[in-house]
Amino acid sequence: MSTTPVNVAPYLQSEKWIARLTLILGALAALPVARFYSPASGAGIFVGAILAWFNFRWLRQGLDALTTAATAQANLRNPQAPIGTYFKALFRYGLIALAVYVIFKYLNVPILSMILGLCALGAATMAVSVYEILHPLE
Repeated sequence: MSTTPVNVAPYLQSEKWIARLTLILGALAALPVARFYSPASGAGIFVGAILAWFNFRWLRQGLDALTTAATAQANLRNPQAPIGTYFKALFRYGLIALAVYVIFKYLNVPILSMILGLCALGAATMAVSVYEILHPLE
């Protein structure tokens, strides 16, 4: 196993861009939908993008916790992840599902538009990945 330290700065920068682009793409998609289709659908896309942004942040926190636990237990034969990490992972999806349900039920925002807004995270990830392929650091 290599003991050479890894420069994580480019990866952290990519994570920041993914988080920013998730909200930017959500807003850019929501504006024309709100203007030309319906304000409720535009709001649903933006709400979905915000939920995708929260999901990304929580996912990052969970992975950071797992990485910290794995690093701390590097010399152990059977490393254990903190049980709270698993709970947070399940809680994250439950909270997003609850938020989508409440917004759909009580604010009458179309559920399909919120689901499309959740796709902003995937679009942002693909955009950053393509950029990094076309503009490598080396």
